[in-house]
Amino acid sequence: MDGSHRRAGALLKTVGAALAVAGPVMVWRGRGGRTEIRTELAAQKITFPDHGLPAELAAHTGRRVETGSQAYAYAEFIKGNVAHATGGRTYAEISAELHAASDDEKLAELRQTAFMGQSLRASLMSAYQAWQLTTLVTGLGAALTGLGVALAATADALAPRSPNRS
Repeated sequence: MDGSHRRAGALLKTVGAALAVAGPVMVWRGRGGRTEIRTELAAQKITFPDHGLPAELAAHTGRRVETGSQAYAYAEFIKGNVAHATGGRTYAEISAELHAASDDEKLAELRQTAFMGQSLRASLMSAYQAWQLTTLVTGLGAALTGLGVALAATADALAPRSPNRS
């Protein structure tokens, strides 16, 4: 084996080893992030109501929000409630109406409702997005681990064998 093949083999082995180390770290961090999200969601003690859920959310009746998909479902529940309460108007639209109307107490209360609902929904959507990222990080970590092991094994298989080694 000439020098360029040895350097290529050494590079394969080095990159493989680096990936085989980085991959499990990513899996560990992804799982740790998911645990943090679960802990934070559980601490909020958010529970779907026992009745009154739209048909598409009925499977969540009475359940606590502890996962990313549950956070997304509850965010959709809030979205529907806010849309119903505001007639489909956003916080910004209601604020504009309030500024034009001056001192309309009912409109001010509606703006507060829209603000709280949209803020809660945004927080739950952030939890959902973080959950999705932990899935990505964990999956990439597993893939990098496998790739690293494969590269290291390939480098080992391509390494020259001495006549005394079998």
